[in-house]
Amino acid sequence: MSLSITSINGQKVRFGTGLRNDICTELSGLDAQKALVLSTPQQVDMAMELATAIGDRAAGVFTRAAMHTPVDVTNEAVEHAQSVQADSIVSIGGGSTIGLGKAIALRTGLPQIAIPTTYAGSEATPILGQTEGGEKTTLTDAKVLPRVILYDPELVASLPPAMTVNSALNAMAHAAEALYAKDRTEQTTELALDGLRAFADGLPKVIAEPGDLNARQETHRGAWACGTVLGLVGMALHHKLCHVLGGSFNLPHAETHAIVLPHAIAYNAAGVPDVLAPVSQLLGGGEPGQALWDFARKTGAPTALKDLGLTETDLDRATEIALRNPYWNPQPVTAEGLRGLLQNAWAGNAPSA
Repeated sequence: MSLSITSINGQKVRFGTGLRNDICTELSGLDAQKALVLSTPQQVDMAMELATAIGDRAAGVFTRAAMHTPVDVTNEAVEHAQSVQADSIVSIGGGSTIGLGKAIALRTGLPQIAIPTTYAGSEATPILGQTEGGEKTTLTDAKVLPRVILYDPELVASLPPAMTVNSALNAMAHAAEALYAKDRTEQTTELALDGLRAFADGLPKVIAEPGDLNARQETHRGAWACGTVLGLVGMALHHKLCHVLGGSFNLPHAETHAIVLPHAIAYNAAGVPDVLAPVSQLLGGGEPGQALWDFARKTGAPTALKDLGLTETDLDRATEIALRNPYWNPQPVTAEGLRGLLQNAWAGNAPSA
C-alpha cells in the first residue's frame, strides 16, 4: 500500500514498497534533468543501482559521504556537483548521506530528493550538523530541507538489527526532547507521541521479523514523525551532549544517541515529570529514563559509551565543552549533574534521576 502526504513543513512525503523505482516521476516533478546521486562508501552498490534506474538523468555518483558531515568532504562534493553540472541531488542512505545532500544544497541551492535507508529522520528537518576542526555545529535553514522523501520499506528490510535499533532510538530521541521543548505546541506534542508510539509498537515486531514490510513501514512513519518534530521545536540537553560526543570525540552518531537518551531523559524528568510521563506509559511504566533504558536493553541497543571508544579521562573534557555555551533546558544544567550523567552513560549503568 502506498501513501502520499504533504508534511506540515511543506515536503512531499511518500510511503510504500518499491517507491525507489519511481524516482524519475519525482525528478520530473522538480523539472530535474541531471541528478547527482549520493551515498557512503558502504552503499555504493545501492547508489549505482539507483543511478541506473535514473538513466540519462543521472549526472553522476558521489560516494564519499561521511559521519558528522565533515566540511572538507562537502567542499569536494560541491566541486564535483558543479563539474558535472548537476541540477538536483538524490541522497540514498542514512544520516551521513542525507547530511551531505543538505550541505551541498546549502551552498548551491539545488533541490533534493531523500531516500532513507535508516530511521535517523534527518531527511524531515531543515537542520544541518557539520564538523570542522574537531567541533560539530548546527544550523537551521529552509534551503537544506529535502523537497521530497521516499520511504521504501524494502530498503530497511535488510538493515542489520544493531543499526535498526540504534537509528530507531536516535529518532525517538527527537520526539522525547520535543515533549518538553520550550516552544512546543499541541500539534508538535501529538506528532512526537505518534512517533514514539510507532517505534514502541513497531520496533519489537521488526526485531522479531526483520522482513515484515508492514512493521518496517510503521517504523518508517515513526522516523518521519520524529524527524519532522525535530525541525519544528528546539532541542535541549540530550542533543547538546550527543553533538559534543560526536563532533569532539568522533563517536558514532546513532549509537551515541541510543546510549545517552535514557540518561538525559532521566535528568530532565526530575524537572518536568508530568510532561515526560507519556514516555513511561508508552514503554510499559516506571520512570521515563528507566523505561527508555529497559526498552533499549530489550531491543539490544548499546548501553555504554566506553564500548564506543570513549575513555573515562574524556568525561571531564566532554562536560566542559557541553557547558561552554549556555542553552535552554527544562532542568538546570550543572557541572556536577552533567558529569554524573556522563559517568553513568560511560559505564553502562542504569540512569539515575
